[in-house]
Amino acid sequence: MAAPNALACEARAALPLPVMSAVDDPVALPTAADVDEAARRLTGVALHTPLLTSAPLDAMTGGRIFLKAETLQRTGSFKFRGAYNKLAAIPPDQRAGGVVAYSSGNHAQGVAAAAQLLGMPCVIVMPRDAPRAKRERTAAFGAEIILYDRLRDDRETMAAEIAARRGAILVPPYDDALIIAGQGTAGREIVEDLRTLGLVPEIVVVTASGGGLTAGIALAVKSRVPSALLYTAEPQGFDDHARSFHSGRREENASLTGTICDALMARMPGKLTFAINQSLVGAGVAVSDDEVAAAVAFAFAELKLVVEPGGAVALAAVMHGKIDVTNKVAVAVLSGGNVDPEVYSRLVA
Repeated sequence: MAAPNALACEARAALPLPVMSAVDDPVALPTAADVDEAARRLTGVALHTPLLTSAPLDAMTGGRIFLKAETLQRTGSFKFRGAYNKLAAIPPDQRAGGVVAYSSGNHAQGVAAAAQLLGMPCVIVMPRDAPRAKRERTAAFGAEIILYDRLRDDRETMAAEIAARRGAILVPPYDDALIIAGQGTAGREIVEDLRTLGLVPEIVVVTASGGGLTAGIALAVKSRVPSALLYTAEPQGFDDHARSFHSGRREENASLTGTICDALMARMPGKLTFAINQSLVGAGVAVSDDEVAAAVAFAFAELKLVVEPGGAVALAAVMHGKIDVTNKVAVAVLSGGNVDPEVYSRLVA
């Protein structure tokens, strides 16, 4: 099938980024230069994860496919990049109160690990139904965990109140310039590694929840390869980015739960992230849970990688023809590998 809104993507790439913030005060959005600064801050701390290839995947899709293995990043997901960039930028004399974050698991682990490395107290507000493996790993990094109910509690309000009481700094999961810039270092590596092979990315597919990873990668990739087309990949029923691109405004998901992709259930795109993605991405696709399960099983069988459902959505989109990658150099981001063993065993069986 033809790539959706490809011409629109190319047209939007040249547009200036709008200026907005999570609190509607004027603030400059992060830029590719901020991603470069984040890369310097992360040098020697975050891992430069590999681009993997699979002959069966190329044969299946008709493209030359590369998989960015953020499953191999510290804490098992891309989230460590943004978390460390954010925390390391906090002046030492402002670190005593620590940090507070809210997350279903991957951001939680990234923040907890970064706080441990920097010697900062850390509180994480997590949903009660977060995978046990994510809760346990977060606690193992020394974080204090406070649980909430997805259907009844407002996690952002809870986290803000805790931060105010403790004099801590709130670390949002995606709508933050330093978080976005840190995630963008993955996109910088994609372009660098393909360049060593004499290639440039023509298509980049990124899993999306709040949109921070997509926004950061878009900034890094489009600044170096303006012709590259970027797409968000989301679970069906949680395709708020795809619907927002279509309507031109941030759309909200109808449900808070209901997919095996526990990492991708943000209610709507972030304000900062959508401002970037609407200009640089502008197209998205959705995949079913069955298609995600097939991608998880493929990664296990063919790549020997553990990929959580939410981390396999971009791969699922490529595998199942949601985006036409025929004769294209395409990259799908495997964004995380933190999954309960019981769930994983069912998916790969």
